[in-house]
Amino acid sequence: MKYLFLILSLSCCLQVNAQTLQLHYDARHTLDPSRNAKNFATLYFEYFKTPDTGKFFIKPGSFLLKLQADFTGEQQNIGKYYMQVSQELRFWRPKVFLNLQYTGGLGITNPRQYSYYIINTYSAGVSYPFKIGNAFMSSVLNFRYVPYTTPSKDLMFTLYFYKGLFNYKAEFAGDFSVWTENKNHGDELTENLHGKRFSFFAEPQLWYNLTKTLAFGTRINTNYHVLTTEDVLQIYPTAAVRLKL
Repeated sequence: MKYLFLILSLSCCLQVNAQTLQLHYDARHTLDPSRNAKNFATLYFEYFKTPDTGKFFIKPGSFLLKLQADFTGEQQNIGKYYMQVSQELRFWRPKVFLNLQYTGGLGITNPRQYSYYIINTYSAGVSYPFKIGNAFMSSVLNFRYVPYTTPSKDLMFTLYFYKGLFNYKAEFAGDFSVWTENKNHGDELTENLHGKRFSFFAEPQLWYNLTKTLAFGTRINTNYHVLTTEDVLQIYPTAAVRLKL
């Protein structure tokens, strides 16, 4: 009940140009208890602005802001926070955009001395929005820089997608990313490792719209070499409610 109160309270405080506020229940401990200590709720805020195709010299492209808070702490307090900011722009005629992106965050553990940063990551590259039938897509190829003690410099490919179903009564959306990263981060834990590690992340979402603002659905969190260095594909669906603001 307190999560419902939180999501309604935040919806009143956010700017009207925000896109969605989502509350998810993640049952990953029930599905995979050996790798996950507990089930938890997650609060997402996502704002997306479509490209500006005006006549100015610099034409802003898509803007994405994604904030995530996982209630994994003691007494369901926030135990993990993550943010992503992405801006596109162009100053040429072809609809290929320069893509600039930042991600980062932190996590709180018990005992507290094992708390951690989600290290700042900076990306720059190109994106190309397109359509396949009635589906909206955008492909992004970035150079990704992670400032470990021994920095990792790699390529990352992301595909964003959105499609309305049944006259937009339902929606299928999300993204997936593939990238590589140095196994050796220049610290004591990884100093004897060599080579690159391949990673995959996807978060497809399916929503059923009860009204223009309220929807129920699911997000399928899919990870490979993201939550663990083990060679295992982790798939954790959620049960969720979404407000369009």
